[in-house]
Amino acid sequence: MKTYSMADPVRYPRMTTDELRATFLVDSLFIPGGIDLVYVDLDRTVIGSAVPTKEALKLESDDSLRSEFFTQRRELGILNIGNNGSVKADGKDYPMENLDCLYISRGTKDISFTSADPKKPAEFYLLSYPAHAAMPTVLAKKAQATAVNLGKPETCNKRTIYKFIHPDGIKSCQLVMGFTQLEVGSIWNTMPPHTHLRRSEVYMYFNLDPTQRVMHFMGAGQETRHLVMADKQAVISPSWSIHAGAGTGNYAFCWGMGGENQTFDDMDGIAIATLK
Repeated sequence: MKTYSMADPVRYPRMTTDELRATFLVDSLFIPGGIDLVYVDLDRTVIGSAVPTKEALKLESDDSLRSEFFTQRRELGILNIGNNGSVKADGKDYPMENLDCLYISRGTKDISFTSADPKKPAEFYLLSYPAHAAMPTVLAKKAQATAVNLGKPETCNKRTIYKFIHPDGIKSCQLVMGFTQLEVGSIWNTMPPHTHLRRSEVYMYFNLDPTQRVMHFMGAGQETRHLVMADKQAVISPSWSIHAGAGTGNYAFCWGMGGENQTFDDMDGIAIATLK
């Protein structure tokens, strides 16, 4: 498990493009036939993926966690962005179709992943934070997510937010998770931008044509930078950073947060005209 150490707002403005990418961009996910994980010292986040092909993949602990099993002291959110598959948690199967979400409780000892068709594998995106209590393991279909429509065609940001893990949906200790789908012709996400000092966040972009890119904007509102991101890559967003993107085509992204609270609207907005 690779470890990421976050930069602070003082070091960040002096970083080169390569340094920014090495610090904030996760580009090692969704390798067929394996599980890939990174550990982020910021809020002790774990970001990962599992793409089972011929054999089931078992989620193991790592020396970075110093635990007997992966979710001994953690909770785990899973979003399937691929074909049909299944997650087995302590002997119980949870079949997952495209864009289904599964929350796995702290204390779950055995977790494994399979695909219904090895030639058309499931692609499980994983996001995990420490948990202080065991909440029930719950599977939610896409149709069960809380859907919120935002934006307008004239501002190129018409989109639907699908909330899965949140106080009025699947209960968790600190993880908040869902995804956003942009309409055809819309390119902007999370615009106007915001920060939230009480939580860090991770965006994972998907459903983006391989030839297209998302320009992900980050940093303090008065000193922004951008990362050029491809399909199935993730970006880590510290609490002091905005997190917004514009694509060369429409796309979706999974968002996940952990930190002080779970209030989705706990945001400090930044007016577009004040950005630099």
